Amino acid sequence: MSVISIFFTALFYISLIVFLVGMARKIYQFWITPVPLKIPTAPTPLTQTGVVMRMMREVALFESLFKSNKWIWLFGWLFHFGLLLVLIRHIRYFWPGDLPDIFLLTQPFKYAAFAMVIGLIGLMLRRIFVERIRYISAPSDYLMLIMLIIIGVSGAVMTFTSSHTDIIMVKEFASGLVSFNWANLPTEVHFLVHIFLVFVLMAVFPISKLLHVPGIFFSPTRNQVDDARLKRHISSWALKQEQEHVTRLEQTLGKDE
Repeated sequence: MSVISIFFTALFYISLIVFLVGMARKIYQFWITPVPLKIPTAPTPLTQTGVVMRMMREVALFESLFKSNKWIWLFGWLFHFGLLLVLIRHIRYFWPGDLPDIFLLTQPFKYAAFAMVIGLIGLMLRRIFVERIRYISAPSDYLMLIMLIIIGVSGAVMTFTSSHTDIIMVKEFASGLVSFNWANLPTEVHFLVHIFLVFVLMAVFPISKLLHVPGIFFSPTRNQVDDARLKRHISSWALKQEQEHVTRLEQTLGKDE
């Protein structure tokens, strides 16, 4: 293997470990964070089935964003839907051995790269030209968008222009990462920039605002049933604190007697 192939192979595993450990840690933090109040936003579901249906609409259609701002919804949905199709199409590179016939159906997904890039450009222009969004935007917000745009554009360049890369080498390298049968990778600059930024994005994902991907499932405004009038909602730590307070109060009253 070449030195550059060894570097990118090591970078992939480092980024993957950071991604998995960071995601597991964040999800655990989300899981144990107490929710002391019932705060579902209206219109509130009254049953657990209603909560599931609401979450499905939120994840698949961005329902609340659609109700809030149609333009942001359009660009956001284009980006996320395009990214999903692109990721599905990229599975073929990591699949060891011959590809199942079903992957032939993913060939048109390459055009989703245009939707992804258009959505990202729209989101970037929003941060630049909308004053209230620009005011609350940090440098990392722009950096994440720039990285995603470069990833999308470089991928589209390799797919739709004459600046192709060796697909056979790409598949051997990517599938080798999964099967631990490591191989050399193409050395075209645009390809190296593409996968370098992908690996960097994997590593920074757990500490960035992109963490809203799992975070939406832990949002109390979305995952709570509106049953506050039917039963008392109290977190375990608050219940323990309440019981300790009652015990101390009884002990104090007992001493006065």
